[in-house]
Amino acid sequence: MVDKVFKKTSGNGQLTLYLGKRDYVDHVDSVEPVEGVLKIDPADLGDRKVWIQLACAFRYGREDLDVIGLSFRKDIWIQHIQLYPDAGHKPTLTEMHNTLLKKAGEQGHPFSFNPAPDDKGKACGVDFEVKAYLAQSADDPDEKIDKKDTCRLVIRKIQFAPDNTGSGQKAELCKSFMMSDKPVFLEASLDKDIYYHGDPIPVSIKIKNETNKVVKKIKVTVDQTTDVVLYSADKYTKNVLCEEFGETVEGSATFEKTLPITPLLASNKEKLGLALDGRLKDEDTNLASTTIIRGGVDKEMLGILVSYKIKVNLMVSGGGLLGGLTASDVTVELPLTLMHPKPKD
Repeated sequence: MVDKVFKKTSGNGQLTLYLGKRDYVDHVDSVEPVEGVLKIDPADLGDRKVWIQLACAFRYGREDLDVIGLSFRKDIWIQHIQLYPDAGHKPTLTEMHNTLLKKAGEQGHPFSFNPAPDDKGKACGVDFEVKAYLAQSADDPDEKIDKKDTCRLVIRKIQFAPDNTGSGQKAELCKSFMMSDKPVFLEASLDKDIYYHGDPIPVSIKIKNETNKVVKKIKVTVDQTTDVVLYSADKYTKNVLCEEFGETVEGSATFEKTLPITPLLASNKEKLGLALDGRLKDEDTNLASTTIIRGGVDKEMLGILVSYKIKVNLMVSGGGLLGGLTASDVTVELPLTLMHPKPKD
């Protein structure tokens, strides 16, 4: 069932693009087809043809910097279909097509794109758009296409968490110190593989302190790493959560507790360079979801890869005469997967 129809008309009024939705689900091994209808007024076309294209492009830098050359855009892949004159594109009509054809009327031409076989996996920060335009050829670089002869709609590819989530990750460390013949044991674990945006993440901590030092506090941080795979050297890590817990563990003592954390975009509004999930117009968004990649996929086709890591850090004070002046830390890391749940329907 189509709840809402998205429509865009070209400046010359000859092309009107209809889509039944703007979010398309990536199931990792397949992506939902992009189904739509283009209404074409054939008057005054001359020798120009009508094309529809689905494009995936990577943008680097802000759009308002284009004019001074500080923004970069690279098409990762493009698919073209000629809709007029009829070149034989006859998609199997779906309920979506039939609904849109009723809106478009007799001049409606249905189309369907199956995203490229290598286009699997989340592509945060990568633009997807459906564009209709008048031109003599699909992609002649020497042919200038007037803006009034085009209409476009940005769409978004989204990925939902798999149904079956296994048990979570666990990391442990045994750290020895100078002037101490006994160590500190630290274990941190998660109770499941995948967490949803906005839900608390319970981090289970176990500490066995066999030294004469004191664990003064526990610090838990979450880092987001954005790997721009089109550029081999461009990898950015940004902290999206840092919380300190005033738990102390005396020498020759043990400690076990679950500490809840919740990384949120709302707590990072002022930070630059964070990867966010795609935004359509004024819709709110969230921290980018973790990229899940099907085996064998060329990572460059995804543009950007996003991952998260939880760090658990113990601040351990020194013992003896220099106790207040020296400190050591004990740190373990856990990979974190942040995603959206699959809608109930």
